Amino acid sequence: MTAPTAAVRDRVLSLPAEELPAYVYDLAALREHAAAVRAALPERVELYYAAKANPEPEILAALGQYVDGYEVSSGGELAHVRKAVPGRPLAFGGPGKTPAEIASALELGVERFHVESVYELHMLAELARRADAKAGVLLRFNLAVSDGSLADSSLAMGGRPTPFGLDPGDADTVVRLLSDGTDPHLHLRGVHAHLASGLRAPEQLAVAESIVTWATELAARHRVRLAEVNVGGGMTVDYAAPDQRFDWTAYGAGLTRLTAAHPDLTLRIEPGRALTAYCGWYATEVLDVKHSHGEEFAVVRGGTHHLRTPATKGHDQPCSILPVDTWPHPWPRPAAQQDRVTLTGQLCTPKDLLARHVPAPCLRAGDRVAFALAGAYAWNISHHDFLMHPRPGFHFLDRRGPDHHSPAAR
Repeated sequence: MTAPTAAVRDRVLSLPAEELPAYVYDLAALREHAAAVRAALPERVELYYAAKANPEPEILAALGQYVDGYEVSSGGELAHVRKAVPGRPLAFGGPGKTPAEIASALELGVERFHVESVYELHMLAELARRADAKAGVLLRFNLAVSDGSLADSSLAMGGRPTPFGLDPGDADTVVRLLSDGTDPHLHLRGVHAHLASGLRAPEQLAVAESIVTWATELAARHRVRLAEVNVGGGMTVDYAAPDQRFDWTAYGAGLTRLTAAHPDLTLRIEPGRALTAYCGWYATEVLDVKHSHGEEFAVVRGGTHHLRTPATKGHDQPCSILPVDTWPHPWPRPAAQQDRVTLTGQLCTPKDLLARHVPAPCLRAGDRVAFALAGAYAWNISHHDFLMHPRPGFHFLDRRGPDHHSPAAR
């Protein structure tokens, strides 16, 4: 869905120009989507939210009743999520954990550590011994998938040389370290493998089946029991065809078959973007419309320093034009003369492109634009301070209680 919900549209049109740009989130739409995802999954599949996608406290809280826990990937995320949703299960991942971060995670009672190297396993063992704390371990492996399931992924983190996870060649070594009884502070819970992002349901299922097969064969070889296998996230969000959503029903049906084949195993998935992208819009105002070498450009307040996603992924951000009839200035109102307009931001670089050749006949300065799919990897990955433009406001629309609003980003 690219068009804003009615609640979002009303809020965007009601904001004074000086309060734009703004991120506007529809928490009711988020809950509805999360509930549908949860309903599509079988009982023995746990749903963790990858907080890196959007760590806003209101987003984390709105997801609370639908997720089994949260995945964090730094000490900063760990402290932030623990404060925002206290008492919820956490899994600590990431390829470069520091001793201080691991010590903090042990102190805060993190339930699961996604261990990414032999070095990290030794470090965790020693720090757990010092803290006299138990640490549950899921060994993250960079597994190769031979059937081509990763071929169409937008971002691959496995099956090729990457800094993520243990090499499969280290599997026997690390399992022996965890199963020979030399370190009672570590407990092998299972295996974790997040191999790619941008996969559709059939490819995700093929990847999940490959991971589970590999993990169970590893366990059988060492005669150890694995209670859990985390098959990762990476469910596709298609910015070019935003109405073609990931097929959660088909994915859930496939996972039902997979769990039935492994009745003693709990599966876990950890989506981020696919849960929250659709609930957020980046709203702004057209400042100027200009003609250049046969094309027309609309310059909007803000830009890719607020919404870096289109620059990062090289796509056009889906958007809706919201016409505004009033024009408060005494000078002439610029307007497009062509049917298609390229939307750019205020930055002094030709890379500040939000969407190219948007169907927008008669677009005028003063009209509003709502960029969709801005609920994940948007504000939190952007280079906020470049050129020192004002930061956007944040609006969280919630039918269950009062809306939340901060005039400038946190």
